[in-house]
Amino acid sequence: MPSSPCAPEEVRRVACVGAGVIGGGWVAHFLGRGYDVTAWDPAPDAEEKLRRLVDAAWPALTQIGLADGASPDRLTVAATVEEAVADAQFVQESAPEKLELKRSLLAQLDAAAPPGVVIASSTSGYPMTDMQTEAADPGRLVVGHPFNPPYLIPLVEVVGGERTDAAAVEWASRFYKVAGKSVITMERELPGFIANRLQEALWREALHMVAGGEATVKEIDDSITEGPGLRWAFMGPCLTFALAGGEGGMGHMLDHFGPSLKSPWTRLEAPELDDTLRAAMVDGCDEAAGSRTIAQLVAERDQGVIDVLRATGRLPRQRAEGTDAITHTPSTMGDEK
Repeated sequence: MPSSPCAPEEVRRVACVGAGVIGGGWVAHFLGRGYDVTAWDPAPDAEEKLRRLVDAAWPALTQIGLADGASPDRLTVAATVEEAVADAQFVQESAPEKLELKRSLLAQLDAAAPPGVVIASSTSGYPMTDMQTEAADPGRLVVGHPFNPPYLIPLVEVVGGERTDAAAVEWASRFYKVAGKSVITMERELPGFIANRLQEALWREALHMVAGGEATVKEIDDSITEGPGLRWAFMGPCLTFALAGGEGGMGHMLDHFGPSLKSPWTRLEAPELDDTLRAAMVDGCDEAAGSRTIAQLVAERDQGVIDVLRATGRLPRQRAEGTDAITHTPSTMGDEK
């Protein structure tokens, strides 16, 4: 991999390829951080949907603090992939999770982007080793895995593939931090990465409980939002369990509760997603949502995330109107604690 054309702190133009829920969320995030963003998506109505997503995200971005010069007007929607990345200083790919599509698109981006520019994939599960096989310069391809919505959830997991240059991983990690993210730079590839594997275990158990008639969708969601989710917002599961051991910490907790690990409480094999289970999940979510529309639920989620981030000290307290906007340096939202 040739040297990157600029340092992470000098990036001003970002290309986002793929503008669905995740790609559009990245667009909103980068716009909120004051970057010029060029986006591309093959859908005929992509631009209309993207600008609608940015408009919906802007109130939340305004609450957490916009960078100097941040504006939706700094978004350009390109007609082709080549146009989107022609003058990009960083590229974020967020295409659907189809391996052959990822391979061909990353190769196309590699051929079109300026030499040395780092290209990151938002993949939620594929190792970069499996995706970089067709690229002429695989050394600059990394994974930058976000969580939805990328404009609010701080986490991004960064990892390279077998043919990725270590300098590209380091550069991407620095760039994401400058861009206001909380970064985990993984030392090795892991299918599904870290957070998704933990989230997937909880999701599979939820599906088993619904499939077996053991709990409703609402009961499952309430069990998290009114229970362990409140602790997980500021303290992860390992440290939380350590406190269950009292003054003896994790050692006492493992000695005391360790035998229960042999109890058949969890079923990590996924249940069969048949028509009955699918209908139960869809109907359960409809019932839980009540009269709230998707747009109303998104606004409720965004406000909830902001409130939690602010309450746990990862965002400044509410600012008085007219105060200075944050600058292009990492915010407390991006600090690793």
